[in-house]
Amino acid sequence: MSGPHPLNQAVIAQALHDLRNGQLRRCKAIGFDDEDLEALKHPALISVLVNARVSWCSVTVNREVLQRLLRQVDNATQEIEEIDRLLRLGASTEMISRFYGLSHQEIALRRSVLGLPKRKGRHPVLTEEQDAELWRQWSAIVKQRDVAHDDDMTMLAVTAELAERMDLPISVIWGAIHGWIDAGLV
Repeated sequence: MSGPHPLNQAVIAQALHDLRNGQLRRCKAIGFDDEDLEALKHPALISVLVNARVSWCSVTVNREVLQRLLRQVDNATQEIEEIDRLLRLGASTEMISRFYGLSHQEIALRRSVLGLPKRKGRHPVLTEEQDAELWRQWSAIVKQRDVAHDDDMTMLAVTAELAERMDLPISVIWGAIHGWIDAGLV
């Protein structure tokens, strides 16, 4: 002989939880009407519903929501990889905090996990030759890709690319680029 249907038990547990927390609309949204909700006030009637061997409810999958949630996992993985990449490229705590909302402690932990050395002080300033080469490469990329100067996420991607190409800390490149933008040189 089979026991109570687990789906019935789950639905009753959720409905009772929602009712205790004043979420009457949630109960109605899953299919209960006023008469059904009144029955849930009586333990003997709850027992009949919970212990029913036949399912009196069904489940439907909202595929759109399901797929969006599954994509969030990929997005979170990509975000972690991007944060790690930026930290390896010499991103400052302020940059990571601004773009990804991590606290200083979380960033310090990420640096530790990645085995990055603790930095003392600021990165060195660009030489005149490095500054000129950075300007040349940056202005070419921005023009070629039609990057808006106020599109920070795209500008961050360009800055990371330049940091890899030029083997310079990303925070130094970011500072130089924003210095040019702030000074109206672009």
